[in-house]
Amino acid sequence: MKIKNKFRFFFVLILMIGCLIDIAKAQDTVIREIDYGILDSLNSNLLKEKRMVEIFLPQDYKSGSDRKYDVLYVLDGGNWNTGLIKDAQHFLEGTSFMPSTIIVSVLGIDRNKDLSPTRVDGWATSGGADKFLGFLKNELIPYINRKYPSNGDNTLWGHSLGGLFVTYALLNEPQTFKSYIAVDPSLWWDKCYIQKIASSKLPGLAGLALTLFISGREGEEGKVMKIDTMNTILKKYAPAGLTWKSIAYPNETHNSIRLKSTYDGLKFCYAGFNNKAQFRPMNGIILKDKPFKIWFFNDTTTVHYTLDGTIPTILSDKMQHELTLNTAAKVTTENFTARARYNHTVTGDFAAGKILPPVSKQKNVKPGGFNYAYYEGKWANWPDFKNLKNPVKAGITNGDFKLDKIQKKDNIAVIIDGQLESKEEGYYIFILENGEEANLYLCNRLLMRITDSNSKLCTYMVPLTKGFYPFRIESFHKEEGYKLKLSYLTPGITHKKNGIPIPLDLQYGH
Repeated sequence: MKIKNKFRFFFVLILMIGCLIDIAKAQDTVIREIDYGILDSLNSNLLKEKRMVEIFLPQDYKSGSDRKYDVLYVLDGGNWNTGLIKDAQHFLEGTSFMPSTIIVSVLGIDRNKDLSPTRVDGWATSGGADKFLGFLKNELIPYINRKYPSNGDNTLWGHSLGGLFVTYALLNEPQTFKSYIAVDPSLWWDKCYIQKIASSKLPGLAGLALTLFISGREGEEGKVMKIDTMNTILKKYAPAGLTWKSIAYPNETHNSIRLKSTYDGLKFCYAGFNNKAQFRPMNGIILKDKPFKIWFFNDTTTVHYTLDGTIPTILSDKMQHELTLNTAAKVTTENFTARARYNHTVTGDFAAGKILPPVSKQKNVKPGGFNYAYYEGKWANWPDFKNLKNPVKAGITNGDFKLDKIQKKDNIAVIIDGQLESKEEGYYIFILENGEEANLYLCNRLLMRITDSNSKLCTYMVPLTKGFYPFRIESFHKEEGYKLKLSYLTPGITHKKNGIPIPLDLQYGH
């Protein structure tokens, strides 16, 4: 009897553990995935020793892919710094403040030697920064570039003596890295050696498009790092090619400052990354003496524009949240980031034209929805819609019609057509979004096309008058998760800037 009871208790315990594991997975609170990275090494001819590094590949890295990544080099590597930085980077990546990044944790042997630029009494091995910088530039970075998917844009992070080395590297080999993050740097070193050479070195950084972020602490403890004297020199001598920022945090210690500094420093190095240059509508037809406004919903501070199709520069006009066009224009916007490779450019054509003429209402159509026909196939590419026959299903796009609830989940084609009734005269804006590939026609005129490579959202402005217009959507979906949303803005609600579904009583089908 006791044996049976023990067996029952053991069985119940297993069930309880299993349930707890399932709950933990569902809540995603206690199941942890530890990233140990790749422990690697290389023999340094410059340093005459073997050096260890730990490589953390991006979370979205796929073996065999030709995608390349920025690289973040962390001095004083290991869990003390790299674990914190890796978590901060993942958080910033997940919130769209920076891209996927390779992290290289540079493990130290003698930091007093590697990170200090001069020999100082009481620091027996000091003064090896020149050789260590040569190792990074001429041996480690080329090694990483050969073996891992690096794109050549590098950031250097260092704390304390590591921060001292970061500023030394910036002044002596500025093109080795695109961004420099010096966390509470020991700029007191050798009676402010860095400050003494900075005034003559800084002008050489002109035109290099580099970023420097320096963090320190408020109060007396912060003053001993002599960051304030470096700030004075930067204000006087920093050239246009160096974008820099220095910040002093209150209520932090020499160690705790690493968290805020890493977060703020990486955001600063990728300033503007989370912004886009997209405006709405994206293309259209403009009438003579009938101006209209295009809208920009993102941050305007980093975006510039032109109206003649030329690529904007930082000197071009700054974008506005509402931009009035009085005549035909080729609008080009560019979002300027701290890393030029991540600048985002968008161009839209607004051609001079006339109101699209309506047609007669077909006798056999009635309001309540457009016609739709749904096809299944094994198409490798965009199907020949004109020759599609024998739809699997056909009907009317009434209130019960949902494209994302169709039977098959991949390799499908859908045609929606009929007549659209316009009740007002003026500019209409049509919006297509979330489709994999789709065409929208009005009066047999192709207004817009969604493809695999664009933003999954297209807008087009067209002038209409009262009457009926032939309407057609062709949509092809190769993968699962089919969704296609159509909305529009009529002249009377354009000021609201939010599209609405075309009312069923304005959709005419057979």
